[in-house]
Amino acid sequence: MKRVIFFFISLLVGVVLLLWVTNTVGRQEIQSSFLIFTGWHGIVILFLSFLIILIGTWKWKSILKSQGYSLSLKQLFGPYLAGFSMGYLFQIILVGGEVFRSYILKEKHLVPWQKAAASVVIDKVLDGTGFFISILAGLIYFLLKIGLPPRDLGIIFGGVLFILFILIGVFYFKSFKKESIVRPIIKLFNTKSVVNGDILEIEREAFSYFKFRNPAFWQGLGLSFLRVLITWLRCWILVLFLGKAIGFLPALSILGFYYIAMLIPIPADLGIHELIQVFGFSALGFEASIAPAFTMIQRGAQLILALAGIIIFFKLGIGLLRAFFFRKIERLFGIKEESGSEDL
Repeated sequence: MKRVIFFFISLLVGVVLLLWVTNTVGRQEIQSSFLIFTGWHGIVILFLSFLIILIGTWKWKSILKSQGYSLSLKQLFGPYLAGFSMGYLFQIILVGGEVFRSYILKEKHLVPWQKAAASVVIDKVLDGTGFFISILAGLIYFLLKIGLPPRDLGIIFGGVLFILFILIGVFYFKSFKKESIVRPIIKLFNTKSVVNGDILEIEREAFSYFKFRNPAFWQGLGLSFLRVLITWLRCWILVLFLGKAIGFLPALSILGFYYIAMLIPIPADLGIHELIQVFGFSALGFEASIAPAFTMIQRGAQLILALAGIIIFFKLGIGLLRAFFFRKIERLFGIKEESGSEDL
């Protein structure tokens, strides 16, 4: 219940921020910029958004292959897109999409739970690595270009970088040294549970992937950066479509701001993305009205994919639920037949 309340609060915050940015910049200016985006421009942005999802699925496929499970892109695309949808639309449910992807692997493709969950953990760490490098590179260029940002934004940017660095740095450091991150936490809370064994097994499985001599690790990292590159290209092309000449390096700063907005738990980055990009576009010398048009077009393409993912989520979920109940019924009938035979 608390998560539901927090979801609606975060959504309300996003709507308020969006309205504030719209009123500050001017609706007429945003509308005139948005009207530039018509026809084949929209198809290009939607295609690039689809390509980002496809490369993410390919990355997940390569991770599973390294674990000994050769699944096709067709088999994995639906669960991956459904997981993306849950993360994009319901960010407050922090691991909902990841749990769903793991469950699909276990129930539909008979991948053991520990390996399925580890594949998703590996996937998220690789994504986080790409995000961190992109944000860092984008902010370095931005600071060299315009100098130090206002204090509040400086705190936000610095805080995001610090948190990402700690999370990713600790994971890589511990994985390369083969030192458990989870075990000290379990000891701290002094809990003994079967779940703890599963968590430790997931951690061991994930750590075994992150080795310098593991070709699958470098392939996964390469695909992660390819995904970042396509997202970077989408930012650059979208600004060009909006009628503004922009270099590839300024587009890198815009990409970094996009990833920062993604890390803040507001559904579909509503409002917060506009707020950050208005500052970024203005500091880089563009009209502030370009920023909301940029974010809304980008969000529109992602929402189309997210809605398709939600349909897949319900379709797969209902199918698995039906199979679960059928198994329960079969077991019940089996118990009855055995007990009946014993009575006879």
